[in-house]
Amino acid sequence: MEKCLSFNFSITSTRDWIFRQTFYSAGLRPSLTHLPDGTTMQCWVPHHPAPHKPSLLLLHGFGANAMWQWSDQLRPFFLSSFNIYVPDLLFFGDSVTTRPDRSESFQARSVMALMESMGVLRMSVVGISYGGFVGYSMAAQFKEAVERLVLCSAGVCFEERDLKEGLFPVSDVEEAASLLVPQTPEKMRELVKGTFHKPWWPLPTWFPNDIIDVDSPLLTLFFQDYVHVMCKEHAEEKRDLIRAILKDRKHLNLPKIAQPTLIVWGEHDQLFPLELAHRLKRHLEGNSRLVIIKNAGHGVHLEKPKVFYKLLKGFLTDTPSQAFY
Repeated sequence: MEKCLSFNFSITSTRDWIFRQTFYSAGLRPSLTHLPDGTTMQCWVPHHPAPHKPSLLLLHGFGANAMWQWSDQLRPFFLSSFNIYVPDLLFFGDSVTTRPDRSESFQARSVMALMESMGVLRMSVVGISYGGFVGYSMAAQFKEAVERLVLCSAGVCFEERDLKEGLFPVSDVEEAASLLVPQTPEKMRELVKGTFHKPWWPLPTWFPNDIIDVDSPLLTLFFQDYVHVMCKEHAEEKRDLIRAILKDRKHLNLPKIAQPTLIVWGEHDQLFPLELAHRLKRHLEGNSRLVIIKNAGHGVHLEKPKVFYKLLKGFLTDTPSQAFY
């Protein structure tokens, strides 16, 4: 990973190192798997998978990498109850492919091939935002492999026309790609404002509050650092991922899935408005349960990690009949 050229001390690189130590301390290790089709997947895997434990796959959304989005959920209950797998999706971390396919269905097939290579044939899947698109595709394509599904802030039921009709804060695909793959501190600030209901940023707790405030001029330096370290590599490929999920999308073409599905949404989500949560619930009918978390935005798993954890814990350990209600 590149070091920031503007700082002798990079907050972003330091936070990345801290997250890495958190994963190591949780009993996970990074593993690089080379698939036959020219795809390489990086994944955090258990040091010693327990044969008697079920498997839990955690899929991140757009952002830095898997570590930044999942460190808050590496809690004793999950670690003692599941074999946890946390991959970097293609073009995040060290996951790459020579294939031209940028669809979520290809991402899903790549993740499934990764899991099969490790001997994991059945699992529950939790997907955040873009990771929810991938998780949903896995559930549709690999019905026997995916037992339960959690979709957090994942607008899989949106349609391309929603952009033109004003449902989103952006009006076209390129504007969405520019927002979600920020290349300037200004775009980074815009993304953070749209992602969280209240000012939030993963800085160390010892930083003063006026720096953590998203409008602080000092925070511009940290946004610059973050963009340089985390957002420059594979930027065009990430924009292509966004173009692929938006193009010609109609929710009626979305296959229905039969797995018990928990839908989690922030009450004030600006990136994927609440209408999409209700649309998804209607689409899945009785196979799903929708939970709306108050005082949270799109990044509900980061703004309300304890609430999110409690929901996951309950849903993933319910009996099959309870999981629907």
